[in-house]
Amino acid sequence: MQRRKFIKSVASTSLITSLGGFPLSAFAKEDLIKLTILHTNDLHSRIEPFPMDGSRNEGLGGAARRATLIQKIRSEAEHSLLLDAGDIFQGTPYFNFFLGELEFKLMSAMKYDAATIGNHDFDAGIEGLAKQMPLANFPLLNANYDFSDTELNGKIKPYKIFQKGDLKIGVFGVGIELEGLVAAEMYKNTRYLDPLKKANHYAKMLRKEEKCDLVICLSHLGYKYRGDKISDIVLAQQSKNIDVIIGGHTHTFMKSAETYYNLDQKEVIVNQVGWAGMMLGRLDFYFERNRKGKCVGCGNSLIK
Repeated sequence: MQRRKFIKSVASTSLITSLGGFPLSAFAKEDLIKLTILHTNDLHSRIEPFPMDGSRNEGLGGAARRATLIQKIRSEAEHSLLLDAGDIFQGTPYFNFFLGELEFKLMSAMKYDAATIGNHDFDAGIEGLAKQMPLANFPLLNANYDFSDTELNGKIKPYKIFQKGDLKIGVFGVGIELEGLVAAEMYKNTRYLDPLKKANHYAKMLRKEEKCDLVICLSHLGYKYRGDKISDIVLAQQSKNIDVIIGGHTHTFMKSAETYYNLDQKEVIVNQVGWAGMMLGRLDFYFERNRKGKCVGCGNSLIK
């Protein structure tokens, strides 16, 4: 399959009935491959829905409702991936008591495919994260934290490749600077490396060497900032070979994904879905076999 060009649609969660100006019905079913990407970020140990107390978020979210929605979409999807962009831990008494055990067990039951690491995932210390990792039946991905002198040495991989039908999808993760954000004793000898350099390195490797049809970055950098701080938008514009950035950290509620142009003037899709599991992100892609692939539907569902 050739390099993909993605076109953002103004539609919400429903699929669009056009592909590059042509109706989907013009293509034989066997000529198209559909991939649905579902994603979350900044779950912050929100296991139950927000209480019915008159607050703005009352009744929203909850692991059971999210699991039900994920199961329904999967049953209708030809191929799917379920991803998370970090800050799984911290925020409710469930984390204070179980220290991440319940969060990883629930995500494993939902069959997450991969996640990256957020700053709050160090809130039980690096030893605490390492202790709970055997409960996660999915990889934690990060390409710009050097864990070689820590308990996580060899346990965190920079990327993972998924095969979905004839499609090959590469997923890697990057994280925010921990110094000044997390107490030093919590992340210990973890070394922070330039996320832009690492992102470009692994995106090129996944695209050129591994021949991935789609390259996804799980980012816990944040959507955007006023200064020069690296963000998802900066990463999109200063990168090559990345097709999709699924973000976290800034708790940004996006009704639908946005598109930016990279250094090669190719489109990069950026999306993020707030926090606390109140929304489930969804991106639908159709690929023509041996031709081009396009994002023809994107939208984020409120879980209530």
